[in-house]
Amino acid sequence: MTIEIILLGSYLLFSGYLIGVKKALWILAGYNEKRVADKEKLAKMVGFTYAILGALLLLAGLIRVPFAEPLAIGALAVIILQIIYVQIKMVQ
Repeated sequence: MTIEIILLGSYLLFSGYLIGVKKALWILAGYNEKRVADKEKLAKMVGFTYAILGALLLLAGLIRVPFAEPLAIGALAVIILQIIYVQIKMVQ
């Protein structure tokens, strides 16, 4: 399962860079430019979250942390909670 954790971490880290730094919001599934009130805030928040979770998962996979699988499940739970927050607070 270590390679899956490393791949997931790499994907999240790269996505966080694209969304947070390059402002590639089109990557986000269901993103509608007309419905988002503050695109800059959305890009920073989602990019930062993805980058932090990606770095944690990548590091956990590389050093073979025994609790990497629950960490991955927790990371996905954080992403789901963030999606709910964005839908409630940031989408008109």
